Amino acid sequence: MAAQDSGSDSMAGNEPEASVTYYRLEEVAKRNSEKETWLVIHGRVYDITRFLDEHPGGGEVLMEQAGRDATESFDDVGHSSDAKEMLKQYYVGEVHPSDRKAEGSEWGNVSVRKLTQWAKRGELEETFPIHLLGGC
Repeated sequence: MAAQDSGSDSMAGNEPEASVTYYRLEEVAKRNSEKETWLVIHGRVYDITRFLDEHPGGGEVLMEQAGRDATESFDDVGHSSDAKEMLKQYYVGEVHPSDRKAEGSEWGNVSVRKLTQWAKRGELEETFPIHLLGGC
């Protein structure tokens, strides 16, 4: 289920931030067919359904990533700046903060929520930098 968040700025004269729609990864995962194709790249959710027939590498390549986080695959291909710019027209929202991955660590494929659960149960290695979890 999507969640809306409209940012606000209390300083006079500043425009409030645009409303952001958040999607849980479970929601994105349901959209993995040619009728409705969503994927995640760098924490942003894209509905690429209408791009399937236009993708230079073929729609099959996109369908392999449908409903999932395609960041690594997208980056590995080395897309052009034009391709990155094109993403904007397919943007539908952001991955819900609870489902975002811990970035900048070897644990990058594990959600912060899952890491927090493991830490609270004492199931992480002692060498893991717990301070990255934000106050576990």
